[in-house]
Amino acid sequence: MCINITKTGKTVSMRKFLHNFIHCGLLGWFLEIIFTAFHAFRKRDLRLTGVTSVWMFPIYGLMAFFSPVCRLLKNRSLWFRGLVYTTLIFTGEFLTGVWLNRRQSCPWNYERARWNFGKVIRLDYAPFWFLTGLLYERLLRENDETLRPD
Repeated sequence: MCINITKTGKTVSMRKFLHNFIHCGLLGWFLEIIFTAFHAFRKRDLRLTGVTSVWMFPIYGLMAFFSPVCRLLKNRSLWFRGLVYTTLIFTGEFLTGVWLNRRQSCPWNYERARWNFGKVIRLDYAPFWFLTGLLYERLLRENDETLRPD
């Protein structure tokens, strides 16, 4: 099965998309565990317990949809690309957070954070999402280079 993703007619297989989805999901889990362990360190908890949720794997996996966006922004400045990725990540976090909240299944709640929006996104996390978006861009570009279209 192929999905047309560019105007040039270049196609990507479902296998390639699933490859990116799995890599993005795993990278997200890893980053979240490291990020939450760092918060434990800040609280002087030397167990450095990092936590995540199974729900987060498919949410981070959705970053596989960034692949065409990365190609479109290839020649843009780092700042522009990072801001676009930050905006897209905030949008995805908001939509998935609201959807999970309606089902009482959202693993995060930012209602106590000063810069929260709708209890599901934190605007003060923008620098982290900026860097994370650029990291995902690198992952997806490397996958594009190593995985040939079917």
